[in-house]
Amino acid sequence: MDESPEAQIKIYLSHLEGLIARGRQLRDRLVADPSSEPVIAATRAWQEDCGVTINQLSGGSKAHWLARSFSAAFLMRGATGHALEGAAPEEIVNKLLDVLEQAIASLTQAENGPIISASPQGPPPRRFEFVHNAAIRPVIEQAYLDGRRALEEGHYDEALRISSGILESIVTDALEHYALEHHGLGTLAASESTSGPIDEWSFDKRLTIAEKAGLIRGGCARLPPVARSYREHGENGTAPMITEREARQTGQVLHVTMRDLDPGR
Repeated sequence: MDESPEAQIKIYLSHLEGLIARGRQLRDRLVADPSSEPVIAATRAWQEDCGVTINQLSGGSKAHWLARSFSAAFLMRGATGHALEGAAPEEIVNKLLDVLEQAIASLTQAENGPIISASPQGPPPRRFEFVHNAAIRPVIEQAYLDGRRALEEGHYDEALRISSGILESIVTDALEHYALEHHGLGTLAASESTSGPIDEWSFDKRLTIAEKAGLIRGGCARLPPVARSYREHGENGTAPMITEREARQTGQVLHVTMRDLDPGR
């Protein structure tokens, strides 16, 4: 992989442009239906993705001008200049779009010096520190990035399969750790007529038992049926057409489950 500064800048520019295109679509959908729960959830996921990117470009420093601009986008100023609460969602999206445009402008003005701190040696985001099996953390992290990229590029089948796979992996990890601490899953597994190793259980069984064990809450109820059967895609020549809504909803369920398994994030 080319890790030269030029290659890194090209990658960030492509990623920022994808975020901008996605943000403009969300802004239009918010204007058309500001109370739509799916649109609001998709906007929050987009804002989180923007935050991760801004954090990387700012070198993890909250004092960096780009990080400050990102934080300021969520504030509404009164006539006296004081911060107020209650900025409209589409207004926040517009402000974040301005921040992303500023980031692009800085990356393309190399002659002005290293305005942004992006570098391959910068600290990567640690979304999966809560996973007990340290060996799979970097694999899951890379898969997460690949899934986000697939979603931005409109490869919805790939994005859904990746999100579903990550969801299954982190729930399995949580179940295995729970079993170690409690000397097995005992009556929980018996109540679902489940036996054998956890990694031989169906995806649905793992989600159900994880919820009964209190490891996750009810967010997986929103998981699209096509995501629950993601392992079967392509079998016997079957390849369901995945919609953008199904791919994004699967990603949202993944984020909710990540918060359940890591309450401090």
